Amino acid sequence: MSLFVDIKKKLGNFNLDVSFETDSGVLGLLGESGCGKSMTLKCIAGIEKPDEGRIVLNGITLFDSARRMNLPPQKRGLGYLFQNYALFPNMNVRQNILCGLRNEADKAARARALDEIIDLMQLRRLEKHRPNELSGGQQQRVALGRILAGNPSLLMLDEPFSALDSHLRSQLQLQLQNLLKQFGKDVLMVTHDRDEAYRLCHRIALIDNGKILANKGTKALFLDPGSHKAALLTGCKNIADAVKSGEYEVTVPAWGVKFTTADPVRDGLSAIGIRAHYFNTETAVNRNPVNITGEMEEPFEYMVQFRYKDQDDSSPDLLWRLPKGANGSREPSELGIGPENVLLLYG
Repeated sequence: MSLFVDIKKKLGNFNLDVSFETDSGVLGLLGESGCGKSMTLKCIAGIEKPDEGRIVLNGITLFDSARRMNLPPQKRGLGYLFQNYALFPNMNVRQNILCGLRNEADKAARARALDEIIDLMQLRRLEKHRPNELSGGQQQRVALGRILAGNPSLLMLDEPFSALDSHLRSQLQLQLQNLLKQFGKDVLMVTHDRDEAYRLCHRIALIDNGKILANKGTKALFLDPGSHKAALLTGCKNIADAVKSGEYEVTVPAWGVKFTTADPVRDGLSAIGIRAHYFNTETAVNRNPVNITGEMEEPFEYMVQFRYKDQDDSSPDLLWRLPKGANGSREPSELGIGPENVLLLYG
């Protein structure tokens, strides 16, 4: 199973120019609102037409501008879960799911498939309910069930949890994770939530202003985002301009410190990043004097603001997150950072 996408589309002053391939599993398209994530899905689905390029799914060409090929959406064999789920309000759960089985001519086979989807989506005893009588999570399961009933070659999820509260979102993410494993085919998921992408996607393509900044395994991306913008999109709170001062050393002028790094520092370094969870009071390496400037208590963590002793006055405070119950003071005189946790950012 594989998807190849290489397309361009101009929308006013916005230019979408993306190229990527899937290699099975869940590929997340992560980026800020308006960066081109949803437009990419619409082009793949055939809802929007690219200006140029190619889209190929499992060896079948869906779009090719050079050959003037553009399969209509209904012939692409795709499943598309919209943000609002797009359920038919005048139909009950059973009728909505049956829409996904409209191509199954055998009545008995259709009934069996419907029962399987009802059980898979945990919708038993809700078959006669209409969408307005269902919770947000139940509506999502109905919409997903309708899509899976059609046995799509590719499943596309557009911000599948954006309409749900945080408690329900966590529950459904676990359920969806299991469902996607059972689906066993390629999945594209659009999200602006890095935590959501980390939990559900085995690979992430970062999109910024219509272009892909990075495309790599999820854990590898968070360990080494590679650029300033990619570090921001993956949630790094502490980023500052830096210069190479040795093969394994960087200088951060604004913070008034130097750091030893685990990886060799390449030419072209522009900045470094340090995730807020990586500071600690135990590490002896990259240990520098600090002044604590503020603290905010959260349900399970403390967010501590601090400044390095020789930090430039115009540079913003740094953030340190530590779990409640952690050993050590929340007002240390020094903080350290492991060399492997100094993110080197280029370009």
